[in-house]
Amino acid sequence: MINFQFFPRSHGMTSEMHDIVECFKKVDEEKDANVHLKSNDMLALLRPSLETLGFKVETGKTKNEQIYVPVLFSDNNQIDKFFAADALSLDHKIVIEVEAGRAVRNNQFLKDIFQACMMYEVEYLVIAVLNEYVFNSGGKQVVGYDYKEVRTFLETMYINSRLQLPLKGILLIGY
Repeated sequence: MINFQFFPRSHGMTSEMHDIVECFKKVDEEKDANVHLKSNDMLALLRPSLETLGFKVETGKTKNEQIYVPVLFSDNNQIDKFFAADALSLDHKIVIEVEAGRAVRNNQFLKDIFQACMMYEVEYLVIAVLNEYVFNSGGKQVVGYDYKEVRTFLETMYINSRLQLPLKGILLIGY
C-alpha cells in the first residue's frame, strides 16, 4: 500500500506531485506485495513511468548512469560540486530519492533533505521510504516503521518552524 504526505501540510500537492504518487501506486499494484525491494530495484520499476512524466532517472551506479545536480559553480560557470540524485525533472525543479533499509537506520533521509536544499534550481524533494522495514538487531528480527518515523520527523520540523528550508515542499511516500 502506498502512503504519502506533502509538507508543509498547509499547502496542497501540485499536479506534478500527484503524478509521482500515481507512478508509485502503479508499481505497487504490479509488484509482489510480499517482496521488499531494494531501492535500486524499486527505482528500476518506477523508471518507465517517471520517464513518461519527463524525469531523468538513474540507471546504475557508474558515472555515466547517474544523475548529477549542480551545487557549486567555479570559473567560467564550470560545475565545481554536485550531488547525485535518483531522478530529476527536466526543468530541474523536482528531485526524487528512493530509499530502502538505510532511510532511517543510517539517517539517509536527512542527507537527502540536506542535499536537495543545496541543489541548484531544485524546489521540491520527493523522498520514498519503506512503510515497514524488517532488520536484524542483536540476533532478533525487528520491524522499523520508516514511513511513520520520517513523517513524524518532517511533521515536527515543519510545525516547529525553527528550521526554514529553501524548498517549496517535501513529498514523503511510503511504499
